[in-house]
Amino acid sequence: MPSPRATTTLLLLPALGLAAAFDTCAAPATYVLDPVHTRVVLAVDHAGFSKALGAVSGSTGTLQFDPEDWASAQVEVTVPLDRLDFGDPDWNRATLGRNLLQAQRHPQARFVSTRVEAQGADRAWVYGDLTLRGVTREVRLDVVFNRLERHPMPPYRRTAGFSAQATLRRSDFGISAWKTLIGDEVELRIEAEATRSGAGEREATGTEHRQDGHDEGKRP
Repeated sequence: MPSPRATTTLLLLPALGLAAAFDTCAAPATYVLDPVHTRVVLAVDHAGFSKALGAVSGSTGTLQFDPEDWASAQVEVTVPLDRLDFGDPDWNRATLGRNLLQAQRHPQARFVSTRVEAQGADRAWVYGDLTLRGVTREVRLDVVFNRLERHPMPPYRRTAGFSAQATLRRSDFGISAWKTLIGDEVELRIEAEATRSGAGEREATGTEHRQDGHDEGKRP
């Protein structure tokens, strides 16, 4: 007959195995948008002659992401509209003025995801609420997952890269001025990089530096 200690060990094995299973099922990691390497580019018809192109830099936000489980992903992004640039000061002022974006009253646009539908290993539809000029509407982003690796430059943080596209109508957000000059449909293109946050990432990164022979703070 097994000893009491052996019997106790046998009884605990299933519980220990279950705990180990939960421990290995990693939750989505948190990433912080890199405002330097994140751009929002928009294209809108200009009186039928061309498509005007504007760009916004400096977006901030967070991303919860596990490349093995797209459905668990969550993203929140704030876009500083006062950094929108069409390449001409007068055009910028008109776009940010009260007839269009009203940036003085609504200086930011905000996107908060509500659900994610995987379309493959590296593609997904990200649905979310976009708030622009005080109006909130659902928008779908068609997202491509580009890469998740340790960045080759200091501070060597684990970095995720994405590209995305979306189309919206400005009239849905109450922006209806100058209909004969500015198209209603607005095309968005987004290029984004996000770095993993947390003490665990810093520790892992330090280990990788030592293994690779790189000295933190110096270029490889």
